[in-house]
Amino acid sequence: MIDLYTAATPNGHKISIALEELALPYTAHTLNLSQGEQKQPWFLAINPNGRIPAIVDRAEGDFAVFESGAILLYLAEKTGRLMPQDAQGRSRVVQWLMFQMGGIGPMMGQANVFFRYVPEKIQPAIDRYQGECRRLFRVLDSHLREHEFLAGDYSIADIANWAWVRTHRWSGVDVDDLPHLQRWLGRIRARPAVQKGINTPPSAIDRDAGDDRARQFAEEARQMVEMGQSRQGGA
Repeated sequence: MIDLYTAATPNGHKISIALEELALPYTAHTLNLSQGEQKQPWFLAINPNGRIPAIVDRAEGDFAVFESGAILLYLAEKTGRLMPQDAQGRSRVVQWLMFQMGGIGPMMGQANVFFRYVPEKIQPAIDRYQGECRRLFRVLDSHLREHEFLAGDYSIADIANWAWVRTHRWSGVDVDDLPHLQRWLGRIRARPAVQKGINTPPSAIDRDAGDDRARQFAEEARQMVEMGQSRQGGA
């Protein structure tokens, strides 16, 4: 049994999707990020960085793993699935996983901060991060022109990138002119395990909506940004 400590963020959903895909038994514990639950001593004992997601593998002597990329690698290696066993195949998956960890996630996170969360609209910052998101999306679209998935068969690299890219509208970035990326987004979304994973836990708001709940969500995120705790809350 695995205990998953998570929230309704792209980084959190990476892990619930992977656990569903791998059919591993787990219990999800949703942390209230706006109340700082991820900074409580009990959680810092699991993840010293105080961010979600994190797991504790009860079958392996209560072994704790934090950082979403590290968790994906751990789960893939534990099960021998969602990542090739040969050195080159494994490297391809890791390369695209790192593409998300070092590019897609940080750039979309910063786009969210400046486009949605901070009260002052600093247009050069918005342009900078939305523009970099677009550039990274074009990299994905170009690669997917000749590939069904990012690194051979469906893998943790697809899960990691998809969990972020699917939220592109919240970052203020469209993908209307990126047909290969759209095809990939739709194909992964149709997977039953993915549909379960993105509802563990479900998001409190429709990030495409302009309703009061979305505005409240953005306001809570703004407060967390000011406290140095991004509403993304993940690693």
